[in-house]
Amino acid sequence: MIKLELPFWLDGEEATKLKTTAQAWWESVEGWLRWPLLQMDAETCHLTILDLLAWQRDITRFRGESEALYRLRVKYAFVNAVDAGSVAGFQRIFQRLGIGTVQILERQPDRDWDIVQLLLTDEQLSENPVLLDMIVYQYGRTCRRYELVGTSRVTLVIGVYDVSNDQMSLTARFDDFNTVQLRLTTQEYGNDSLSVTARFDDTHTVSVSLNTTEFNHDQLTLVTR
Repeated sequence: MIKLELPFWLDGEEATKLKTTAQAWWESVEGWLRWPLLQMDAETCHLTILDLLAWQRDITRFRGESEALYRLRVKYAFVNAVDAGSVAGFQRIFQRLGIGTVQILERQPDRDWDIVQLLLTDEQLSENPVLLDMIVYQYGRTCRRYELVGTSRVTLVIGVYDVSNDQMSLTARFDDFNTVQLRLTTQEYGNDSLSVTARFDDTHTVSVSLNTTEFNHDQLTLVTR
C-alpha cells in the first residue's frame, strides 16, 4: 500500500487526522482484496481453506500429523504425484517432506523380484513411522512390496605402516666353529617378499628366529644352506 502524503499547505492537525484515517481504511481494503489470493498458498492459507486444497489434491491428514507437515504435503502434492514410481523421484519425495536421504535397492539377489528395500537410519524410522507408511501407500509402485530397513553408520580407523612391493633379504655367513644366531621381526601389509638365508660349512650350527605378521598375499622364504 502506498503511503498518502499531503501537500504542505494542507499540513494541519485536522487534515493529518483525516489522512491517517484514510490510510488505515485503504490498507484494510487492500488486505480484503489480497485475502483470496493468499488462500491459494498452502503454507499461509487458513486451515479451513487448507482442508479444501487437500481434498482437491487427494491428501488426507492422518492422526497426529503436525500442521507444518500437513501444509508441506498439500503444497507438494502435485510434484510428488509426478515423481511417484521412479527411484530418483521417490528420493525427492523423501527430501521434500523432511525425512532426508533414502537409499533404494531393487531386484536383490536371492530375493523376489517385486521386493523394494528402503534403507533408512534408525532416527528416520522412529520419528516418521506413520508418514513412511503413507508415502509407500500413496506414492509407491503398483505390484511392489516395500521393506523398511534400518541402517547404522560405523566409522572405522585403520592404521598401516608400509604398503609396497618391496623385497627384504637377510643373510648370515660364518666359518670354522663359530655360532650365529639370527632374529628378525617384521610387519608386512602388501604383496611383499621376505627371505631369510643362513649358510654354513662342516659342523657349524645356526639358530634362526623369525617373528612376522602378514596381512596380504606375502611370500616368506626360509633357506638353510
